[in-house]
Amino acid sequence: MLGMKLLEVLRQVVDGFYLTSIYDHSIFEAFSKVVQKLIPQLPTLENLLNIFISNSGIEKAFLFDVVSKIYIATDSTPVDMQTYELCCNMIDVVIDISCIYGLKGEEAGTPYDKESMAIIKLNNATVLYLKEVTKFLALVCFVRDESFERKGLIDYNFHCFRKAIQEVFEVRVKVLRSRKLQSQIRRNRRATPNGTLHGPL
Repeated sequence: MLGMKLLEVLRQVVDGFYLTSIYDHSIFEAFSKVVQKLIPQLPTLENLLNIFISNSGIEKAFLFDVVSKIYIATDSTPVDMQTYELCCNMIDVVIDISCIYGLKGEEAGTPYDKESMAIIKLNNATVLYLKEVTKFLALVCFVRDESFERKGLIDYNFHCFRKAIQEVFEVRVKVLRSRKLQSQIRRNRRATPNGTLHGPL
């Protein structure tokens, strides 16, 4: 019995710590795992990614925060460090190229927008595909060459995926607003005796 409790404590300790190195992107992956624990919609996001990749012939997909390069969700297949590093490097390339050759004038300073998209063909018959999901999120996918020939299907599925992601976060915003309004009503009721307002007679 004591051994089982000890194993459970050890498991919790191990789950709470991540090995990182200054020589690779392991720090970003560790932060990703920490941030994911703070996202209540994580199971929904993972489920949406699983549906998206299974219907599009995609090997692996990440939902990235573009600024921090932390992935807030991925599908259920295991995460490979080399794959993650390639995704981070791709985001850097897209942002850098957009800053140099992108929008001018008033739009300068917004290198990542709703038109952001990139395709990089690797020498191992794999395609890296990045598309904008929201103002701060990007979807980065690994697709085999033969699957990428059906790009129209992937783009249609992506359109459905992006719409679903936006609905997930809209529901979250509505819930937070509703809670804020309810707490405000409760405070107002506490401030007045018997819940009725009294004015001058």
